[in-house]
Amino acid sequence: MTLGVIMLVHNSLDRATQVANHWVAAGCSVVIHVDAAVDRKTFRAFKAGFDGNENVQFSKRHKCEWGMWGLVAATQSASELILKSYPDVRHVYLSSGSCLPLRPVAELIAYLDERPQVDFIESATTSDVPWTVGGLDEERFIFRFPFSWKRQRFLFDKYVDLQRRIKFKRRIPQGLVPHMGSQWWCLTRQTLSAILEDPDRDAYDRYFKKVWIPDESYFQSLARLYSKTIESRSLTLSKFDFQGKPHIFYDDHLQLLRRSDCFVARKIWPKAGRLYEAFLTDADTQMRKVEPNPAKIDRIFAKAVERRTIGRAGLYMQSRFLDQHWENGVTSAQYSVFQGFAELFEDFESWLTKATDCRVHGHLFAPDRAEFSGGEKVLNGVLTDSAKLRDYNSQAFLTNLIWNTRGERQCFQYGPRDSQANNWLMAKDPNAQISVISGAWAVPLFKSNRNFSDLRKEAARLQKAEADFLDVLRSPWAKARVRIWTMAEFVEAPMEPLQSVIDEIAHSATRRLSEAPRMTDLKGFGQFLQNLKNQGMHPYLMGDFPVGPADFNETKPPRRPYLVQ
Repeated sequence: MTLGVIMLVHNSLDRATQVANHWVAAGCSVVIHVDAAVDRKTFRAFKAGFDGNENVQFSKRHKCEWGMWGLVAATQSASELILKSYPDVRHVYLSSGSCLPLRPVAELIAYLDERPQVDFIESATTSDVPWTVGGLDEERFIFRFPFSWKRQRFLFDKYVDLQRRIKFKRRIPQGLVPHMGSQWWCLTRQTLSAILEDPDRDAYDRYFKKVWIPDESYFQSLARLYSKTIESRSLTLSKFDFQGKPHIFYDDHLQLLRRSDCFVARKIWPKAGRLYEAFLTDADTQMRKVEPNPAKIDRIFAKAVERRTIGRAGLYMQSRFLDQHWENGVTSAQYSVFQGFAELFEDFESWLTKATDCRVHGHLFAPDRAEFSGGEKVLNGVLTDSAKLRDYNSQAFLTNLIWNTRGERQCFQYGPRDSQANNWLMAKDPNAQISVISGAWAVPLFKSNRNFSDLRKEAARLQKAEADFLDVLRSPWAKARVRIWTMAEFVEAPMEPLQSVIDEIAHSATRRLSEAPRMTDLKGFGQFLQNLKNQGMHPYLMGDFPVGPADFNETKPPRRPYLVQ
């Protein structure tokens, strides 16, 4: 009998009974500590289940609360009892009622017998551990923590703030270097007895009683004073999420736990009957006799933490609507935004659909409705063309549209007449490709039959809206792929910019464009701009348009050929 097991139990006593009997059946001595919060009737019934079993004893009960001294006191009492009652015990394994042996206990005993002087306890200085949560690492050893973090959070926080303001600092006992690590250790008799019988134990106990979460530092620090050989790792598999809460293992984690090759795991869900049935067996060939290697499953847990904290790119839902700047990608797929193209070219949407095989929408953020491709009323994800519903949360409208149409590139028209609520969202989205012909918004005004005074006011409003959008696109925080042309430079040579846009968004390799979409008639457009200037409105976003009979739509006479020798 070389292995003794301490079990700290506070609930699910039926499962604790199963596990304790499993340890005893393998030849281990077991000392059980039952939380003082468990009522006496329940405790008596639990204890009665071990009557007559000399290898199971119960230690003095303490009230155990997370982060408080009671857990250390409970471990001390159980350790003293197991060392006193079972002199043949060479290693003491600390576990909880929710721990479950994953490999035959005989393998664990053999493993420890081969390492009789080795203490397995995770023990690292505060500067070397990355897992502390809440900003209290060194402070937990120099401040006092008399209040419960769970029950007295207000007092806990206020007392910490007070100590920070007055720069309070406790004196650490001489010769002691605080270390931290997992609560679940396996110590040799020599090291454990040296800790419990230390002549300075009272001083150490007084100090650690006011340390925050002392069960993760008491034995971890004192073991450094007495151990001959420490392997700073725990033989118990325990995983924690990004908030410092332990992962709970369920039935569907069976194969995952087998792959870990660890001796013991926590925390097991009490109703995971399949796990208890699979692992509480006497099969000597249940698992391979290999070195415990929890790193085998670290990748899976890291992926789970990443998925929980970052999520999938562009996915937002009722249960997980992240704060701005916390999202993992604004949208889930690439999409294209065209501003000014539909105003400059006739039937541009149909031409773009044929050229790229993408789904091309009209103005999705038009004032009256969302102009879905083909005049549809409802799109994937039950997105309707209602402007009222769209504008209730226009950013969610766009991100949902991209998410629900994954696998098919979306293109849509945009302009200063549309809702501008998504300007920053699109500009900061690496998935967005935004192409702008600045000043093209003036073409519909030019072709309209409205009073010129009204046109001037509308032109000033649209130019201000587009200028603001261009400032956003030129911001150093913009991550979208942005192309901006003035209307004058675009209509002078439209093929090259159209080709560059098509090359990027087409599904397959495209040939050189043989012709551009039909451009609207711009005859007299230059004079229209001059009239706006004459009325006191300066249209500067279009570039330099000629005023007079020469227009961009007019056919220019071909130049005379010449020979270069």
